Amino acid sequence: MQTIQPYDAVIVGGSFAGLSAAMSLGRALCRVLIIDAGEPCNRQTPHSHNFITHDGDTPAAIAAQARAQVLAYPTVSLMEGIVISITGSEGAFVISTADGDEYPASRVLLATGVKDVMPPIPGIAECWGISVLHCPYCHGYEVRNTALGIMLNSPELLEYTKMIYNWSPNLKLLTNGPATLTEEEREQLQRKGIEIIEQPVAEVLHERGQMRAVVLGDGSQVALNALFARLPNVQPPVVQQLAPALNAQGLIEVGMDLQTSIPGIYAAGDSTTQMRSVSAAVAAGTMAGAVISRTVFARKWNA
Repeated sequence: MQTIQPYDAVIVGGSFAGLSAAMSLGRALCRVLIIDAGEPCNRQTPHSHNFITHDGDTPAAIAAQARAQVLAYPTVSLMEGIVISITGSEGAFVISTADGDEYPASRVLLATGVKDVMPPIPGIAECWGISVLHCPYCHGYEVRNTALGIMLNSPELLEYTKMIYNWSPNLKLLTNGPATLTEEEREQLQRKGIEIIEQPVAEVLHERGQMRAVVLGDGSQVALNALFARLPNVQPPVVQQLAPALNAQGLIEVGMDLQTSIPGIYAAGDSTTQMRSVSAAVAAGTMAGAVISRTVFARKWNA
């Protein structure tokens, strides 16, 4: 078996956080491998917004340009694959893929993102990222002053509603069952003319991901242009296998240096924060790449 020289860092995930980290590391002359499964969470999203110089571009176009620029650095390489396990310890990790390949690395960056869990409601998955939306800063402007819905039923419902109300006062709340609202909260919403619909959501009617209406449990329909929803998500299997500490929201806990609870394992992007946007992922990746490169410099200095 051919011996592979250890990489300074292996990046698991080649979307925006991973590519941004790879650019920082490549510019620092670090030897880097990106392993990417090719399934970014925004693959259905038609346009990316709130990212200067690329506002309105498709996520795929931004990623393609980023890959070309990152791979222009001779110490950076990328391969398609699924990482199934990470073993070893700081300075001597082994990253294993589903194809049976193994790659040694001094440091590892988890830029895996998270997997959104779709509710068993027909039409939600097809509309996710198109007209069923998670981030008003990414998509709210495009649906401003239209009929919007919020599908949520949790203690944060009122605060989330106050935020979405900024883009359109034409709001309906779909709690998909008895609402967990206090009487005071109900009164606040009613004063703003916001209807609270507690019937179950049975289906989302759409045309190629662009919703027209939601169908309720009694068969009635509510016409909507878009639906904001905070869906649950889970960490990918490789993160579950590695088992770094997670916070109450199920996100990877990281310190100021973006290091996880496992020495030598770092994380950046959607797997660590509820601020899920291209710009936030790029910023976190840049930071992670810089931090990791400094540990490489220190190791070389002390060698």
